[in-house]
Amino acid sequence: MLNLNVIIAPVISEKSTKGIQEGKFTFKVAKTATKREIKKAIENQFKVNVLKVKTSIVKGRQSRVGVRRMEVSQSSFKKAIVSLKKGQKIDIFEVAG
Repeated sequence: MLNLNVIIAPVISEKSTKGIQEGKFTFKVAKTATKREIKKAIENQFKVNVLKVKTSIVKGRQSRVGVRRMEVSQSSFKKAIVSLKKGQKIDIFEVAG
């Protein structure tokens, strides 16, 4: 059974946008998702062929915000870098301009 809540959001950063030229797209995914589940979810949602999936856990960090400098913690999340078949791309990463 396919879990529809595998893909949470695309990760848009300087490093992830450099990977787009190489056919590598970065997503924030559910912590419990396996590489096979991520591959199936990407292929079904975007109609592309996934060659490889690399995952890593991004640790949360503490930051201070506001006038009173209150400490706020970001939660950790799982990141997946997906390599696609040559010539394929995912439209949500297209830059308007």
